[in-house]
Amino acid sequence: MQPSNTKPLSLNGRIRALLHGIALGDALGAPVEKLSAGEIAVRYGRVSLLDTDWHKMALDATARNGRVRGNGIVTDDTLMTLCLMDIYSETRRHLDAWDMADGMVRQIAWVPRYVPELQREAMLIERLFYPEKWIFQRHQLASCDPRQGGIGNMVNCGAAMYVAPIGVVNACDPKGAYDEAIAFASGHQESFGLEAAGVMAAAVAAAFVPGTTIEAVINAVLSLAKDGTAKAIANIADVARRQKLAGADYQTLVAAFHAAMAPYSPMGDDVNHTPDKAGRLTGAYQPNRLGAVEELPLALGFCLFNDGDFRRSIEDGINSGRDTDSIGVMAGAILGAMHGENVIAAADRQQIDTINRLDLNAAADVFTETVRIIHAADQSVSEVRARDRAVLSV
Repeated sequence: MQPSNTKPLSLNGRIRALLHGIALGDALGAPVEKLSAGEIAVRYGRVSLLDTDWHKMALDATARNGRVRGNGIVTDDTLMTLCLMDIYSETRRHLDAWDMADGMVRQIAWVPRYVPELQREAMLIERLFYPEKWIFQRHQLASCDPRQGGIGNMVNCGAAMYVAPIGVVNACDPKGAYDEAIAFASGHQESFGLEAAGVMAAAVAAAFVPGTTIEAVINAVLSLAKDGTAKAIANIADVARRQKLAGADYQTLVAAFHAAMAPYSPMGDDVNHTPDKAGRLTGAYQPNRLGAVEELPLALGFCLFNDGDFRRSIEDGINSGRDTDSIGVMAGAILGAMHGENVIAAADRQQIDTINRLDLNAAADVFTETVRIIHAADQSVSEVRARDRAVLSV
């Protein structure tokens, strides 16, 4: 269960918890990413601590792409979230695809930062997976129309994994968050990858509603989600409710979730890119109105099954296998925003900050001030619009 509140939830505390939830889910999930649920269970039992060795540590540096993971190290999910927060702090306004072409390109390709997996200062683009490097390819090298930046990219959760700050800027306004995330992430993703970004931002915005529940968050996103994404979330939510009522154990729950996602996401446990896949025809990662990324529906499903419990939902998500860190990131962001900073374990925060050379509370506090500026501007615009409409109605 969640710790009892000792003080009212504040915007700042919710943002701190959201950012901590992202980093925690990322750091817990990173060492087991791309393993199946069964492989995780055999090798680790249940991952619940930051002090987890990466399953690839026995491989040589070439096989690991020169990277390290485990013991609290975060990945690009967290680092790109911080990039987006910095873009907001620079612009102090709502964003669109032109900010992907300008702000995000500069953040990933031209701003040096400490990259924990590389254990050195670098441009973040050195660490990014190809679908995120696509941002640089399309916008700086190809100089495309920013709104068309996502066209041709591998369709995945790469935009959804870092759009939580858009939900914060649009706190309590899921529709505004959805629209802004679609506008911004159209410069990165298309099809159901873009849709996932919009719905993820909407979920975070809904989580800021005072006194909300995970059921209410899911209802809010289902009022906005389209096509396969909407169906996948609705199906996973139905499975979560039925499995909870039946008192299902964890293995049964994961199997039921994966069966429910299979019609929308064809990869299953076959998520590694290997030489034998070169030239192989596949429906995976292709634009398709019937498809959905699995990370967001699964994150919402684990949150619902666990009645919004912060730590249990994150741990269940990352132990379910496949894209473990992104599932953990999404659950952590939504529930951190919902519950506030009393879900933050001081030891976890200290370990994550130290090993990654971060100060998550300081980053959250700076972003909070930016969000307040944007919210104040929104309020002023709303008041002017209301006065103008009142005149029109006379």
